[in-house]
Amino acid sequence: MVDHARRVAVISLGGTIAMTSQTDGGATPTLSADDLVTAVPGLADTGIAVEVHDFRRLPGASLAFADLLELAALLETLDVEGVVITQGTDTIEETAYLLDLVTISDMPVVVSGAMRNASMAGADGPANVLAAVRVAASAETRGAGCVVVFAEEIHAARWVRKTHATSPTAFTSYPGPIGYVAEDRVRITAHPAPSPKLAPRSATTAARTTIYTVGLGDDGTLLRALSDHADGLVVAAFGAGHVPMACVEALSHSAKLMPVVLASRTGSGPVLRQTYGFPGSESDLLARGLISGNTLDPVKARILLQLLLMTGADKDQITQAFNAAS
Repeated sequence: MVDHARRVAVISLGGTIAMTSQTDGGATPTLSADDLVTAVPGLADTGIAVEVHDFRRLPGASLAFADLLELAALLETLDVEGVVITQGTDTIEETAYLLDLVTISDMPVVVSGAMRNASMAGADGPANVLAAVRVAASAETRGAGCVVVFAEEIHAARWVRKTHATSPTAFTSYPGPIGYVAEDRVRITAHPAPSPKLAPRSATTAARTTIYTVGLGDDGTLLRALSDHADGLVVAAFGAGHVPMACVEALSHSAKLMPVVLASRTGSGPVLRQTYGFPGSESDLLARGLISGNTLDPVKARILLQLLLMTGADKDQITQAFNAAS
């Protein structure tokens, strides 16, 4: 008998999990949310009532902020215990963190997908959907923020990264998963501190942000060019927040024109504050007006910066939000 107290919405955005191979050999999104749910063995035996919503049918790379803010507004209207969002893996880490920032309630929001489309041998979509539905329906997950469920691991939105182009275990996080699904049971082992919260309906200001990754021998020329085309910038710096000396003046100039966030291109660990003192070091750049991304990787830092600019935040508010996010 179905326990209607545990009701989960499955919302499909498209992506590999909703794709099938076509006659020309290329995979494209063709499956609806109902198709995805119907293909999951054992879902009917969980005692979880599932409602389905077709929201988009796009590759993950083609989703936009407008799509996800509209999705966030939809989540506010649902009368369910939890939500599963299926989408393309290319942008799962961005979607998850955006939803983590704009979801006010403690209702579980779970993002999942597949690395192998439904036409392939060993398609991982059904297993990921089953695990995601269990996580979304579990009282253990309430208050954990938005999470990503893949290969029966549960990752916090703030830390999760796609670290392999094709592996079914492409999603990892540092310092590690916050939980697992084992023997049909959801096991949460850690609860991250809450992320700062932003109202999705207030994100109406047009803004353009980007990530600039510094490299060996960078002379700052491309950085200078960005100043005329961006409203905000995330610098993916070496190590704990370092750039070539030749980039310092360009960054100092940019920081006078727009918010510039200093993040580590390593993807994990903090931007330091006062360990190094050479030109282009973290202490030098912060003294020149850059904002510390703290422990956020460049991709997450850009999501937070973009949303803050869309809500009209000034530099002080942006600085406070990045401090709170870490």
